[in-house]
Amino acid sequence: MEINLNEQEMEEFIRESYEENFELLRLESGVALSPEVKAAGLQQVLYYWQKMREVALNVSETEIRLSLPGQESPAERVFGIEGVVDIVREGGKTMIYDIKTHDVDYVRSHLDQYEDQLNVYAHIWKELQKQPLDGTAIICTEFPDDVKYAFDKGTDEQINKAVERWDPLVEIKFDPGKVKTTIRSFGEVVDQIEDHQFAPTGVEKLLQPFADRTNVRFGTHVCRNCDARFSCSAYRLYMRRGHGRPDGAFERNYSDLETGEPLEEWRTAGLDSTGDVEDLI
Repeated sequence: MEINLNEQEMEEFIRESYEENFELLRLESGVALSPEVKAAGLQQVLYYWQKMREVALNVSETEIRLSLPGQESPAERVFGIEGVVDIVREGGKTMIYDIKTHDVDYVRSHLDQYEDQLNVYAHIWKELQKQPLDGTAIICTEFPDDVKYAFDKGTDEQINKAVERWDPLVEIKFDPGKVKTTIRSFGEVVDQIEDHQFAPTGVEKLLQPFADRTNVRFGTHVCRNCDARFSCSAYRLYMRRGHGRPDGAFERNYSDLETGEPLEEWRTAGLDSTGDVEDLI
């Protein structure tokens, strides 16, 4: 079903959908956002609509699951590769888009890290499923530094200029020759996981600048967003040396482990407060 909305109606639709999604996530997770963070999130969605309007209007299929089963790792373990992409067909041209919560400057500086994944998706779509394909691209959802700075400290004119310069779309070339190598590297990761090889990187890596953003360390930009940081010796040492911004969640959980305070009471407190099962339905 095609929906035709003018700009004002579309913006109102986005605002209403954003509010509905926020409420659903808040109820599911029990976590809310401050008014400032919530407003910033809505602003980002609205700007993305402005920048990616043509792509959004021409998306023909969303969240298409691509699957490559029956692969074998170097240690002869059978595994499969799956991914979810959006398909855009316009004017006889077909594109695969993969959305990443990454900074566009980082993506452009490290294209090889993304080419491998998109090459496998293209291989599944074009070679195995025999579907037409003209190209692949990544949509980067994180604002680049100059846009963030303009929103934080700039004038309306500076914001408009920064947004005008910003291009969140990065096209990736399809190289069929790299597919086998990429699948093998995935298999090597499978073997590492199955063999319980989870050794963290050295703290020296965490101290290095993240990509081209020399004012942000790897440990701050990457590791503080990793769910495994609570049991990572390198991150623990990184934080104890006083590097990076404070990580309240890490400090609370790690302090509890050090003092030996029971966490089970905290974990079940939310369940105890819900009352009868019928109240959850």
